[in-house]
Amino acid sequence: MTDSTEQPKGDLRALVATMIERLRAEGTVPGIDIGERAPDFTLPDANGRPVSLADRLTAGPVVVSFYRGAWCPICNTELTALQQALPRIKEHGASLAAITPEPPDASQAFVQKLGLGFDVLSDLDQAVIRAYRLQFSLDEDLRPFYRSFNMALDERNADGSWNLPVPATFLLDADGIVRARHVDPNYRERMAIDEILLALDALTQESKR
Repeated sequence: MTDSTEQPKGDLRALVATMIERLRAEGTVPGIDIGERAPDFTLPDANGRPVSLADRLTAGPVVVSFYRGAWCPICNTELTALQQALPRIKEHGASLAAITPEPPDASQAFVQKLGLGFDVLSDLDQAVIRAYRLQFSLDEDLRPFYRSFNMALDERNADGSWNLPVPATFLLDADGIVRARHVDPNYRERMAIDEILLALDALTQESKR
């Protein structure tokens, strides 16, 4: 049977833990590292308008956050916290962009629901997710669980795949160099808002020297 008809089997928590440990052991989703130049991109926002990283960098540092999708409760919590911190991020002359494999129409409802005032971008073919070394394929034994929870990725992702980004956050300076980051195969772990703000503080102080 295909994953579309299979019933969930096994212990969900154990299967998730196994996947997380596998991703850590394989080291296939390390994310781009501190000191690297972030790959440029142009992606559609929630209204279908193209947004360029290069254009955003002309105005100052950029915080780039990769999230799994509007269906993910932890992503909802994270992006809500980022929205609440947006005024403090802007105080540092920085902007914020969140990237998802979901299409713009799904993002549009998400943006409205959470009242997000920053770029929410759709990586339609996950090329940017791959370039940032974050893409993995959800384990097949987890797919029936996701489908039963109305989180079937092949129906929600723009490319119809079961691929996801490891949730990750990168702080880029105005030259596009990664100055701080958080990448963890455990999707429950996200970069703390205070950590982002401290990194922006350090970048601001450095620019004044």
